[in-house]
Amino acid sequence: MSSLLRRLVSPLRRRVVMGAALMIAATTVVACTQGQPASRASAGVSVSPPAPDPGRKVLVIAEENHGYQQIIGSSHAPYLNRVAAVFGTAAHFDAGYPAHCPSLAAYILMTSGSTAGICDDNDPKKHPLTGDNIFRQVAASGRQWRDYAEAAPGNCVLTGHGRYLVRHVPATYYRDERADCRRWTVPLGGLRAGALHDDVAAGTLPAFAFVSPDACDDMHGARGCPADLIATGDRWLAAWLPQIMAGPDYRSGRLTIVVTWDEGTSTSNHIPTLVVAPVVRHVAAPAPLSHCSTLRFAEEQLGLPLLGCAAAASSLGAAFGIRS
Repeated sequence: MSSLLRRLVSPLRRRVVMGAALMIAATTVVACTQGQPASRASAGVSVSPPAPDPGRKVLVIAEENHGYQQIIGSSHAPYLNRVAAVFGTAAHFDAGYPAHCPSLAAYILMTSGSTAGICDDNDPKKHPLTGDNIFRQVAASGRQWRDYAEAAPGNCVLTGHGRYLVRHVPATYYRDERADCRRWTVPLGGLRAGALHDDVAAGTLPAFAFVSPDACDDMHGARGCPADLIATGDRWLAAWLPQIMAGPDYRSGRLTIVVTWDEGTSTSNHIPTLVVAPVVRHVAAPAPLSHCSTLRFAEEQLGLPLLGCAAAASSLGAAFGIRS
């Protein structure tokens, strides 16, 4: 193991499983506009899901409000840039919806395949969504999901409180999933105890996990946050990612971690996205990708039907050499 990779994982538990050499498949992408799929004929990809693999798991960490060039190459994000170099980064990743819309649209897009026409940051009471989504899909397949929400005052809280911003917790918006939301949208906890720590340590992460850091740790900003938000988020990820990679789910090879941003700037949604998996090494994926690609990847890994714009998008799996 290289000295650089050793610095990315916990000094107490460095047994990260390393995979064989990867192959990057050539892919095509059709952009999603307002979260709607483009022509399937022009995409040149199948929309049929692969056979379910109950052992595979996907964990998505959503950061906030920074464009690609603000993170990749930044001296304020040394850990993230080491991760990008050792594992993989998407060079041409666009959020996939209009840059003038705020962040809620991103969270709905990456979990349902559509923005549902949303272009505001209102809470779930204003947007009680009823359409299909990955949370429903996972539960219907007999598996579990989690939305680990840092600073949440309780389970499935539908209004913001301090550094807990409900618009960054997508599971709360799907009205028909409220029963599961009350069980599975949980306070994240801390590095030494709590929901995420305990599930990581026990190797019991759910099939699909969405991690919503609080308004400081996701680089969004709120009253009382440090001035350097990029450095704050970088430190938070430097604490959590090694712990997740040292856990049984990752070391077994069944877990893929995606670190993405909801949106970029008011004029460009070119955002950083990092993919961390034992089989991903030194990849700078050149393919155009989007939040639709992340949804497609999660659904492919879990053997679920492709929702909305995921059906026409290129998958992160092909771009980073991760098999379906």
